[in-house]
Amino acid sequence: MAAYDCEVLVIGAGIVGLSTAYAITRAAPGTRVVVLEKEPGPALHQTGRNSGVIHSGIYYPPGSLKARYALQGSAEMVKFCTEHAIPHEVTGKLIVATDRSELPRLHGLIQRGREHGLPVRELGPAQIAEYEPEVRGLAAIHVGTTGVCDFGAVARRFARLAEDAGARIRYGSEVTAIGRRPGRVAVRTADGTVHRARALVNCAGLHCDRIARLAGDAPGMRIVPFRGEYFTLAPDRASLVHGLVYPVPDPAFPFLGVHLTRGIDGAVHIGPNAVPALAREGYDWRTLHPAELAGTLAYPGCWRIARRHWRYGAGELHRSLSRRAFTDAVRRLLPAAREEDLVPSPAGVRAQAVLPDGTLVDDFLFAESPGMVHVLNAPSPAATASLPIGREVARRVLGVVGRSRA
Repeated sequence: MAAYDCEVLVIGAGIVGLSTAYAITRAAPGTRVVVLEKEPGPALHQTGRNSGVIHSGIYYPPGSLKARYALQGSAEMVKFCTEHAIPHEVTGKLIVATDRSELPRLHGLIQRGREHGLPVRELGPAQIAEYEPEVRGLAAIHVGTTGVCDFGAVARRFARLAEDAGARIRYGSEVTAIGRRPGRVAVRTADGTVHRARALVNCAGLHCDRIARLAGDAPGMRIVPFRGEYFTLAPDRASLVHGLVYPVPDPAFPFLGVHLTRGIDGAVHIGPNAVPALAREGYDWRTLHPAELAGTLAYPGCWRIARRHWRYGAGELHRSLSRRAFTDAVRRLLPAAREEDLVPSPAGVRAQAVLPDGTLVDDFLFAESPGMVHVLNAPSPAATASLPIGREVARRVLGVVGRSRA
């Protein structure tokens, strides 16, 4: 470990890892950065399988990292897409209450949106129909700053900009071992290559806790993978939805709830539900990784979630196994939807950090140890917030290597 191949190694070429590499090269030009990615290309997991929504930040508590970075990141993402000719559109979205029990939570979101300084407008049933003629609800909020884009294209542009500034990205480089000494880090990949650096950034997403343990750190959490299953409206029925329509979120699981999203490609995506995945990259019920599943089942936090929320989980499983049940959930917002209108679409897996007591980590989570910066919880809205997250991680790791910011 006498010589360095680079100053900073980044593990993971999703949108957060690539934004971090991009931010390092901007903040401290000349810093040697290497990104290691096990897949043959960038953004093939959470980044490339999400719904493409640029989130406004309305759901997140004031003062939280999610709120701060989503509010800042949404505006920056629109600007970045504009500057780099990446397809995007600021569409606004509706958050719709379909039951009287949801009205207090809807009114709470209105207040939160105003606290965040967001352009929110309360709507009655007739006004909902002005935006979405086929959507039914008792009341709704229109949030003007929400939009859609191609986050895969954004990640690829981050990669190109980082490489143009001197960073190197190594695809097909799965990390198998990490060694560390004071001021030095060495990483071995599956092909036997060893990369030496002064500091390491862990942006491994679905595998971030495993990478932290491989580095000798105790992350204090575990990634429990939840698969989000989607359908697409049949093309001849896509006109039923004009933009973005969301249900009022459940406080226990704010990332859940079937919503309707007209993407930048014009297709209307419907979902997700959320069911336990049988592997960290378990995009369907057939994909099973016994060692990963055993690790999840052995984790106390997993069983505590199950005991606390088994009724909710049973409903999600039912909707996963029954298209009719999934359609019934869709029809709460979109009564005209029919079972035959729903075409199966690629699923995603959410890398959800869970504490040993079964608590879902509900904010972005970073951790540092000598020579290391770990990104331990960065699910949605991390794509929206990827520019400020990248700058924050860059700030931390540049402090480790002692590089001054430009």
